[in-house]
Amino acid sequence: MHKQHLRLALATATAAALTGGLLTFSAVTATAADSVHHPVADFNDDGYGDVAYSAGNATVGGKKGAGQIVALYGSANGVTSANRTTVSQNTTGVPGSAETNDAFGWGSAYGDFNGDGFDDLAVTAEREDVDGDTDGGTVAILWGSSSGLSGGTTLADPAPSSHDRWGKSLAAGDFDGDGTEDLAVGSTSSTVWVFKDGISRSGTAGGRYTVKPPVQSGDGTGPLVLNAGDANGDKRTDLIVDGYETDSEYGWNANFYVPGSASGLTTASAQKLKPGIITGIGDINGDGYGDIVTGESWDPSNDPDVPSVPESATGGKVHLIYGSADGPATARSVTQNTGNVPGTSERGDGFGGELSLGDINGDGFQDLVVGAAGENLNGVVDAGAVTVLYGSSSGIRTSSGYQYFAQSTAGVPGSDEKDDFFGNEVKLTDVTGDGKADLTIGALGENGFNGSVVYLPSNGTKITATGSRSLSTSAVGVSTDASPVLGGNAAN
Repeated sequence: MHKQHLRLALATATAAALTGGLLTFSAVTATAADSVHHPVADFNDDGYGDVAYSAGNATVGGKKGAGQIVALYGSANGVTSANRTTVSQNTTGVPGSAETNDAFGWGSAYGDFNGDGFDDLAVTAEREDVDGDTDGGTVAILWGSSSGLSGGTTLADPAPSSHDRWGKSLAAGDFDGDGTEDLAVGSTSSTVWVFKDGISRSGTAGGRYTVKPPVQSGDGTGPLVLNAGDANGDKRTDLIVDGYETDSEYGWNANFYVPGSASGLTTASAQKLKPGIITGIGDINGDGYGDIVTGESWDPSNDPDVPSVPESATGGKVHLIYGSADGPATARSVTQNTGNVPGTSERGDGFGGELSLGDINGDGFQDLVVGAAGENLNGVVDAGAVTVLYGSSSGIRTSSGYQYFAQSTAGVPGSDEKDDFFGNEVKLTDVTGDGKADLTIGALGENGFNGSVVYLPSNGTKITATGSRSLSTSAVGVSTDASPVLGGNAAN
């Protein structure tokens, strides 16, 4: 019997239409990590965490959809529109040139690939045509320095005839525990390439190998999202691969845990996890093991002829899979109807469409921020909202201590507007250097899909709107031509 394969949307139909289906979301790399991968990016090594946000549909040099990425440097005052570097393929020292629909910047991952003490940024242009290969894709390493990101080097595709969209998914960490940064690169093939033992400024890695998790290959498939962190506490980074599984009738979306080892990643011990596009890893309960969080944002089917995705819930849900010495262990799920979690589960909310982990109050427990970019507020469709849930020795707390932010929340910049999709991206990073994670939020639909990034700092105890600010497209050097969708993705 011919098997039907259901394709799950990675974003709202409106946003996907604007970007030609390019929009995918990435999640934060965990702080339960190896000894070499920094818990937060620091491109200029000044002690303040940095973030990088895409404007993947930006027009550059008259080329629509060429794409840009904006590195926002932390400071005692947090992130501002002035303290940043905005990069395209037309930027001096960056390989290639801006071309229509290259989508430079949509995917990115940070790590100190050349071991000089400055974090670097791997950036993809997954739609770039390469030597006549349509949508062959490219990956560039942008190099960190005392002045921030500067210049770049192409990371050559080892098998260009075997796939398209080289670099469509990226994740970094020390998968073999040897003290050097590795980079995992996905494409439309199920094969993941791992560049190990660092990457030099000439683009040469210390070595490379492949792993092949049980996900489908082909256009629109392959590893959709890669995320990295240490779930079993062995100080070797593990990889979570999201894709359409190969061994079910409907080709459902699934996440697979691929553990690190002394010889690198190995699929021999791969473990299927809960569904969901977005994944984060961090130690929520403080037991020394990374906990895996997956966001399953889609609703159950309301068509009697189309089955629902396994474990889907109205309005979306988040799965919490607690780590152990043996890797992923016990699991629980959270929706907007769980305990006293703010809001109510409603179709189209997209709760879990984005998430991020970080220690907001410095108590040693990772806290969880969940985006619900499709939340309707006071009759405003798809205004979007963000929920903050705090970690504890017993895991995520859902009965107390929670927070809820929308652009209508007192002190938060902006207002609830149709199709803002506030919370389409969330990122917890200590950008003020006080040891507490601050929150940045993408609203890719702001001002007719120009997009924006909103900064909400930690006051040491919780996230606060005091000192918040909104960074607009034009303020960070991105053209407002043809809907650049600033804030669509953040580097993982």
